[in-house]
Amino acid sequence: MLNQDIVREATRLTRAGQLVEATALLQRMLQGGYAPRPESRSAAQARLPLDPLTIDATADVVEEREAPPISPARSAQGRRRALPLDGMRDFPGVGLRSPITRAPLSPSDIVPEGTQFIAGTFSNAAGSRTYKLFIPSRFQGQRPLIVMLHGCTQSPDDFAAGTRMNFLAEEQNCYVVYPEQPSGANQSKCWNWFRTGDQRRGGGEPSMIAGITRQIMREHPIDPKRVYVAGLSAGGAAAAIMGATYNDLYAAVGIHSGLACGAASDLPSAFVAMRQGGGSKANADGKTSVPTIVFHGNRDTTVHPKNGDQIIEQSARATRPTTKVLRGRVPHGHAYTRTVLIDGAGRAISEHWDIDGAGHAWSGGSPAGSYTDPQGPDATREMLRFFLEHSLGG
Repeated sequence: MLNQDIVREATRLTRAGQLVEATALLQRMLQGGYAPRPESRSAAQARLPLDPLTIDATADVVEEREAPPISPARSAQGRRRALPLDGMRDFPGVGLRSPITRAPLSPSDIVPEGTQFIAGTFSNAAGSRTYKLFIPSRFQGQRPLIVMLHGCTQSPDDFAAGTRMNFLAEEQNCYVVYPEQPSGANQSKCWNWFRTGDQRRGGGEPSMIAGITRQIMREHPIDPKRVYVAGLSAGGAAAAIMGATYNDLYAAVGIHSGLACGAASDLPSAFVAMRQGGGSKANADGKTSVPTIVFHGNRDTTVHPKNGDQIIEQSARATRPTTKVLRGRVPHGHAYTRTVLIDGAGRAISEHWDIDGAGHAWSGGSPAGSYTDPQGPDATREMLRFFLEHSLGG
């Protein structure tokens, strides 16, 4: 249960720039603790660890030269070398424990032979972001573009390797662009989905992501009606924001283990949304009607599965859909429930994949990348299939 006095004090600390103190206070509240008395606050602050704040990820030191076998118990929570927000599952601390250490990825983990993966930069009044662009091997007409937003501590190469989106994009003759969030914008390289300045069209991070999208559209043969955006965790929350603020640019959105647009507006509300869902604001203020596909593990103790439900509620608000429920199981892997919402014209406007026993990791991903659960249904293949069923104005 939320203690509004604690929430108000955490908000005050956040506005004063005391993020570590605010985070620790919220942790105690969510664990059933209490607020420190005013006279003891200074002493309590002095004992707080001054680790860099992260809203979405902590990482363990791992040395890995070969991918070890994955036991069912480990795969149920995803690859344990680093799961987004995993260290905040029980809110024991607020910072990155240490960087991930492992063997470098090889090009064969990231792109198919005969294709290109090139670097680029975009700048506007809000700032500058680098990106990596996958170019398929076949040159024929205008092609779809998928924008992929990584989770915290990830890079474009790591995210590409884990999702294997480039390999499926080669099959379907699609371009894929991976904007990169630098540590200068967020120490954990998280997209700042919880800040109101980064939830608006025409400013902040949304303007840079949209700017990268449009730059690729100008420079390459992209079909403007078939541009899509997807992301994981903090990147999934950022993808939800892009669907809500640029529904004239993106034809569909894919969100894995993320949160709805408007789920949080500051640090205190971010912790609450992650712990128990975004609440009424996420439901009331969402403006997106972009077709949306959501993947969420029902044992995700990092971003509450209720957030996936709220994303679907947003995407279906403008219609009165009918519902079709399908159930299945990956051979030797997770069972899942796939709920499809269908509009009056018979078009699937949203899909919600509830993955039984899965934690906070990309479903069906490759162990070459971080934050993956290879025993889940193939989120990459299903997202791409859903995307290509939709086009702007279609």
